[in-house]
Amino acid sequence: MKKHFKLVDLDCANCAAKMEDAIKKIDGVQNASVSFMAQKMTVEADDARFDSIMQEVVKVCKRVEPDCEIVIK
Repeated sequence: MKKHFKLVDLDCANCAAKMEDAIKKIDGVQNASVSFMAQKMTVEADDARFDSIMQEVVKVCKRVEPDCEIVIK
């Protein structure tokens, strides 16, 4: 499953790169991209575990950029 998310208050391209690298290391994630310019994130992960993987993605992103919010619909 591949989903796109809006990011709020992502401050710099370096933080986006760190978030992307950290997300890619999560078990079950096939691919991820974080765009500072577009303030968007794309996550491709296992369908069956997508919700639990996204909870881990949120935790990892908060460690890198505490002010950044991932808009999950």
